[in-house]
Amino acid sequence: MDSSINSQELQLPDHHTGVEHEHDEEGNKMFGFIVFLLSESVIFLSFFAGYIVYKTTTPNWLPPGVSGLEIKDPAINTVILVSSSFVIYLAERALQNHNLTGFRIYLGATMAMGSYFLLGQAIEWSNLEFGFTSGVFGGMFYLLTGFHGLHVLTGIVLQLMIFVRSFFPGNYDSGHFGVNATSLFWHFVDVIWIVLFILIYLWQ
Repeated sequence: MDSSINSQELQLPDHHTGVEHEHDEEGNKMFGFIVFLLSESVIFLSFFAGYIVYKTTTPNWLPPGVSGLEIKDPAINTVILVSSSFVIYLAERALQNHNLTGFRIYLGATMAMGSYFLLGQAIEWSNLEFGFTSGVFGGMFYLLTGFHGLHVLTGIVLQLMIFVRSFFPGNYDSGHFGVNATSLFWHFVDVIWIVLFILIYLWQ
């Protein structure tokens, strides 16, 4: 009787240590991912600073024949992209509540909204009267929106990966790092676009 009790007592710390190790490992991964996002932020901040400097010091900022950018469609795309942050948050909550169906629905909606944003950006590019080589403004416009668009595409690919993984039985039983990191990346992309929208479209 005493030996069986002692055996059970010895097993408890091992299980507890294993759980703590999983939490520590997931926490370390998230910390590394946050450091990655901070490095991305530095890149975008340098672009923002360059844009502001060039805009405030370059005479004839806009290309010849261009009076400004159309704002209606980009504003609609902005609302859709920013709203998708709330939708992917709902996807996270659904997964935490073990609601895989809701997780897939919300995640699918987020991917659709991101794709709509990219499509709107592609349509805008095709209708612009200037190109990448059309002065400093043209170069900065395509660099900033294109680099951000690449991040949106990356976010959609990451969402597709975690969407597919949700069909693997028990895949998310041990943790949700991939989902949490993807959601955090998507929020980051949305915040960056808000700044870009203000700089490029509202500050004309």
